[in-house]
Amino acid sequence: MVDQDKNKKIIDNISAPRDAYASIEKEVELIKNSDSSKTVKEGVASFGVAKPINTKTDTDKKEIEKKVETKEKKGVLSSLFGSGISKEELDKRKKELEKKKEEERKKQEAIKREEEARRTYEKGLASIRDLIAPSSVQITPNYIVINDLYVRTLFVFNYPRYIFPNWLSPLINMDETMDIGMFIYPKDNRGVLDSLRKRSGQVEAALAVEAQKGLVRNPELETALQDIEELRDKLSRGEEKLFQFSLYFTFYAKSLDALDLITKKVESMLGGILVYTKRAGFQMSEGFRSTLPLGSDLIDIERNMNTGSLSTTFPFTSMDLTSSEGIMYGINRHNNGLIIFDRFKLENANSVVFAKSGAGKSYAVKLEALRYMMLGTDIIIIDPENEYKNLCKIVGGSYINISLSSTDRINPFDLPPLAEGATIDDGEDNLRSTIITIKGLMVLLLGRLDPEEDAIIEKALIEAYSEKGITSDPATQKGDFPLMSDVHNILIKNPSAVSLAKRMEKYVSGTFSGIYNKSTNVDLNNNFIVFNIRDLEASLRPIAMYTVLDFIWSRVRYQQKRRLLIVDEAWLMMEYDDAAKFIFSIAKRARKYQLGLTTITQDVEDFLSSKYGRAIVTNSSLQLLLKQSTASIDSIAKTFNLTQGEKSLLLESGVGEGLFFAGLNHVAIKIIASYTEDQIVTTSPKQTQEPASLEE
Repeated sequence: MVDQDKNKKIIDNISAPRDAYASIEKEVELIKNSDSSKTVKEGVASFGVAKPINTKTDTDKKEIEKKVETKEKKGVLSSLFGSGISKEELDKRKKELEKKKEEERKKQEAIKREEEARRTYEKGLASIRDLIAPSSVQITPNYIVINDLYVRTLFVFNYPRYIFPNWLSPLINMDETMDIGMFIYPKDNRGVLDSLRKRSGQVEAALAVEAQKGLVRNPELETALQDIEELRDKLSRGEEKLFQFSLYFTFYAKSLDALDLITKKVESMLGGILVYTKRAGFQMSEGFRSTLPLGSDLIDIERNMNTGSLSTTFPFTSMDLTSSEGIMYGINRHNNGLIIFDRFKLENANSVVFAKSGAGKSYAVKLEALRYMMLGTDIIIIDPENEYKNLCKIVGGSYINISLSSTDRINPFDLPPLAEGATIDDGEDNLRSTIITIKGLMVLLLGRLDPEEDAIIEKALIEAYSEKGITSDPATQKGDFPLMSDVHNILIKNPSAVSLAKRMEKYVSGTFSGIYNKSTNVDLNNNFIVFNIRDLEASLRPIAMYTVLDFIWSRVRYQQKRRLLIVDEAWLMMEYDDAAKFIFSIAKRARKYQLGLTTITQDVEDFLSSKYGRAIVTNSSLQLLLKQSTASIDSIAKTFNLTQGEKSLLLESGVGEGLFFAGLNHVAIKIIASYTEDQIVTTSPKQTQEPASLEE
């Protein structure tokens, strides 16, 4: 910058030659009359002390004139600035200066063009404000319309004298979209104590005045004085602090009517616990912004609260299912608490498990069965997919294979054993209920029966038992029981039952004769029993399930103790009304016999579309919902009254994650197992290939 100013001076001097030349002429005259050896030094004129001219010789004069002539030839600039800067050098510097100026100009123009391009580009981008801002906002005194949503803000203006912990939980758990704004302002205890002391004096004075007037005691003033003194004591001891607290609610609805309904519901809910609210009339915009995550309290409606009262407003609540008895089902995904529960403590011990394939439903049920078995509960499982074989072997259970090639047999005509001292009436009921159950089995075997065929079958069954000497007398209901072939022989003799006899023939002497026409050779003495029906044809599976369930039910009624009956892939039986009805009857009566029925299914639609399927869910106090498919989530949500957030949770859950319902409570669950448990109950094909190592 200094060089530029210097060069500018040079150029200005060039532009004024007249004054410069006049000055030079004077200098030349002085030089001619001087005897200095050096007159110019690097651009600065310096002069020596003048000597008398008449003392110089002619030779000296010639030398001086020669020097002056030389200086005149060097030009005006050399005389002004000395011999250090020539005109050529100055021109060169001038060009460099102009070049630098041009480069600087071009640089500034480039920066300007880049800035304009940046502004143009940013103008075409969507900012965060553009992304979150609604397309339209209409503000009225009583509500706001944001796009298509109706919005209203309420504020709390009064609280009761006492308020219980978690009082906000019912409001937070409402199935409504809402924002909550809380503002807490700490107060200085010193100033608060002074105010309380003054207030205490005022109340005492008021009480004294009323006493002097002989008025009836005022309980409100006495209570106020008591509260003030109690708060003063706690503040003085440091047990409490005082705060000012603001609480606002903003609700959203798709219509004004829906918004009014939500508002009334909230006002009624909070009013029931003496927490009173008002609408932020003519302050809806401020109220809405006060509940946004901006930290701005624009309404500024505050109430005094001490530490204890303020703690009751803590909004982050989650349900716990932890008790001192039962088994651990998993971890609460909201607070990492343990979910420990005893299903036999509920009004019934039935449960349903719904999940898509691969979501971990069999894993969860196996884990539950293993843990209950360690508490002394008997486990009975109907396994249509051979998933429980390894578990059964590892725990030393009985594995019963129901198939055409198996030697294990169950005779559906067996009568349940009666307790000692049973009467004739008991025997008659036992025989009648068994015949009714067998008629249901006949529907599965033979197809739909018309009224005439139903009567023929019933008569044939009674006759078959009679031929074996079995009557209503309990003493006769032991020993040999009829087989399918006995009923078939009776039908053959009846001309009206020819069709029934032909349809039954394949179960007597045909393809399926080995499975239902032999005496029972299995028992339920083991505390862990699995009935495998995988090797049966698909058409025989529901029949086998029906037979096994009836056999189990008969034994359950005879000896009452804690048992879990697990029916995997229960949707197979929902396809048949009689089989579904039979499971439903067990679900209704299981509680009386300390039995817990667990039904598992991955085909939710088929299960719930059955009238008995929904009834089974209704009669199950325990429900486990794991990861669901988008196709079934709506049916699940409707059946279990799920919120939108819970629907999303089930769709996005991982394996072994979902919702756990126990009575009126439900939590988000993650199924966990120890390493040893995992090795035992896993359904991974790789891990289930070698169970022997675990047995050791």
